[in-house]
Amino acid sequence: MSGHLFRRALWAVVALCALAGCATRPVAPALPDLTGAARAQAEAAQRVREQALAGHPQWSFSGRIAVSVGSKGGSGRIDWTQDGTGYEAALSAPVTRQSWRLIGDTHHEAARLEGLEGGPREGEFAEDLLEEATGWRIPVNQMPDWVRGIAMPLSGAPPQTAYGADGRLRSLEQLGWKVEYQEWIPAAGARPELPRRIVARSGQATVRLIIDEWDLAAQ
Repeated sequence: MSGHLFRRALWAVVALCALAGCATRPVAPALPDLTGAARAQAEAAQRVREQALAGHPQWSFSGRIAVSVGSKGGSGRIDWTQDGTGYEAALSAPVTRQSWRLIGDTHHEAARLEGLEGGPREGEFAEDLLEEATGWRIPVNQMPDWVRGIAMPLSGAPPQTAYGADGRLRSLEQLGWKVEYQEWIPAAGARPELPRRIVARSGQATVRLIIDEWDLAAQ
């Protein structure tokens, strides 16, 4: 399927996704950031959560995604599987029954997009490959960290973070993106709490994600 038809197919499910909860929520008043001892306690809890997640290099999630750039956008289902630094991301449009698969590795500059007319496409950068073929701008290489509520381990300036009154990470800013964590799934057993509703913005690009199910492989 061509990139043009891909976009038309995914835009067709915008209304369905809005009914399922991908639509923009009313803007809430800005909340103050935690400071002092309260912030230090929240940061300590965040480090404990990150250490717990580091023990699960194999994990997956399924959910709903909506992507927009200015006045244009699309939405559908997403299933993400991570194995160390390698990933497979499956996108599907229920209305047209079309599906696509992005395969890559966050530590290697190469990716493969399957399900397009004319056969698979390969590119040096997964984010650029996906945008060229579909019109979607998604921070692919950052997804494995950001989707779990973790900043990427980069040298240089540290990410800007904010914590809510409940002590959970509320937002982080890194690499030109601001990622907001609007809802969390509580911890259960050995699984730490994980994001459920995420909004990431960079310029005119917005990615909204609602995660229906997490699966952390036992180690």
